[in-house]
Amino acid sequence: MAEVAPAQARPGDAVLVLVHGATLPPTGTLAGRPLRFWPAGEGRWLAVAPLPTETPPGPATVGVLADDFPLTPALEIEPPAFSSTTLSIPPKFLEPPAAARRRMALDQAAISRAYDRPFGPPLVGGRFRLPLDVEPSGRFGDRRVYNGKTEGVHYGLDLPSPSGTPVVAGADGEVVLARDCYMSGKTVLLAHGAGVFSASLHLSRIDVKVGQAVSGGQLIGRVGTTGRSTGPHLHWGVKVDGLWVDPRSAIRLDFTGGDAERMTPPDAPAGDAAASPAPLPLPGPLPGPLPGPLPLPSGPPPPAADGSAAPPR
Repeated sequence: MAEVAPAQARPGDAVLVLVHGATLPPTGTLAGRPLRFWPAGEGRWLAVAPLPTETPPGPATVGVLADDFPLTPALEIEPPAFSSTTLSIPPKFLEPPAAARRRMALDQAAISRAYDRPFGPPLVGGRFRLPLDVEPSGRFGDRRVYNGKTEGVHYGLDLPSPSGTPVVAGADGEVVLARDCYMSGKTVLLAHGAGVFSASLHLSRIDVKVGQAVSGGQLIGRVGTTGRSTGPHLHWGVKVDGLWVDPRSAIRLDFTGGDAERMTPPDAPAGDAAASPAPLPLPGPLPGPLPGPLPLPSGPPPPAADGSAAPPR
């Protein structure tokens, strides 16, 4: 038996694929992308998969082979509700000078090395949490118009908060990047296992270092407005198997139990700024006095949903 959780999702979401009763590691594909399973108990296997933002609405193609038996769990893709936002930013972030382009190339090389991790079971015990207790001001999939002409896509959540506000890890993981990048400013990248990463951008201060193990809820930095930023906020992104996904979908996945909450109520249609997003799990109080270092670049809008040319804004 195989199932997808949740059974209804939108382009840009992350979903879990659960297989029961298999003695050997299953194989499979979802939306044309290979699935990578890890053991999740006796006869149970889990995989986490990203849905590309261009996935068309309707039934998705899911195929699993478990102990040589083909399975076709159901997954229905609902229409996306991406909106559009206009922003004004300094021209140097749209047409970087030569020195900045050299720095961006070094940033990108460091980021690529950080993503070069072997696949293994998730370090996440249960679910992700939001790194800040605030309502998002910018959502995943927003179409961005910079200075009235340059267009891009926003591959994360913008969480507004005063500079210096503590930022915590969304889940257990390992720090694989702690860097001041040209576009994303002071950035922390965490590896969570199973091909899952989270990125905290535009920090004013980094409070962790590469190679450090962190727990969900642990301080990793402070809100700022470094890099390409229009004001103090945290850009928080989640990457699954090489694609940026809507972080709100990731925090609804139970990486231990294999279930998922649906994102309800649905997002407002594009342009409806009055509607409220679905409620999100929020972090609890931070323990005691917290220490006071980490980066992922925003950059001119990345040309592809996989974020290969630049990290999210």
